[in-house]
Amino acid sequence: MSAPTDNNFLTALSGRLERLAQTAGSAVVGVRSQGRHVASGFIWRPGTVVTAASAVESDEELSVSLASDRNLAAQLAGRDPATGIAVLSVREALPDVAALTASSQERVGQLVLALGRGDPGLIAALGVVSAVGGAWQSQRGGSLDRLVLLDIGLRERCKGGIVIDGDGALIGMALLGGARGPLVIPAPTIERVAPRLLADGRIFRGYLGVGLHPIRLDDALAAVHALEDRRATMVVSVDPDGPARKGGILVGDIIVAFNGEPVPGMRSLLGKLTPESVGTTAELRLLRAGQIATAKVAIARRPAS
Repeated sequence: MSAPTDNNFLTALSGRLERLAQTAGSAVVGVRSQGRHVASGFIWRPGTVVTAASAVESDEELSVSLASDRNLAAQLAGRDPATGIAVLSVREALPDVAALTASSQERVGQLVLALGRGDPGLIAALGVVSAVGGAWQSQRGGSLDRLVLLDIGLRERCKGGIVIDGDGALIGMALLGGARGPLVIPAPTIERVAPRLLADGRIFRGYLGVGLHPIRLDDALAAVHALEDRRATMVVSVDPDGPARKGGILVGDIIVAFNGEPVPGMRSLLGKLTPESVGTTAELRLLRAGQIATAKVAIARRPAS
């Protein structure tokens, strides 16, 4: 038997991608605000659509457009900018679509297909996984289960759509990602966050009630107190009714540890204020007027922004 020609290979690949797009694309919807197409989303559960948090606001008139070209009214059920996830409720019956199986592992160089829905219908983009990493924290303190970056030409309207692998398994939701380029909100993160958004409308993360600014400690000061990392966070404001004030935190305090663990910088500190931290008491190690001090703070729920 002769080896397949390049043309046969490309034809087979093209056919495979087309079938994947049509099958998985039945779950992909367009998201409209005030009648204007702004993003994509996908049917996650009966009556529920997941989309990008950056695409929707609570006071907007929302609808979703289906593969059948029908438009259904939708309401924002919950939104979490820290993980980039929003959940919409749709009262009218959504089409029955096959549940998307979560991808087990992403690999650098792996071919992926991003699917969105726009005014002309289904939108597809082919690309590769450009980088894969472990769990990470967004700048807003959201916990993402893994880092998946894409090298792909992703349109604005595709954000909130799905990214699938060559077997049609769901890698996650597509986002434009800013400076680092297109990225994926992983399927495990969606499965963890979306139910909380449906139940509570938002994710309640921990709140200290302080304004912070990153600083670098003087080498001599760090050496005196055996601080290995020179990075720290200074308190520049204190909420008069917040937990930090009640715990004795003062403007000018420098936070160097949280429950005995170093916090080298603001992101590290914000990463400690997880949903699970709410209601617990944290011991903060501080530098105050050049001396070590400690304060115990009852972590509260972060107020809605």
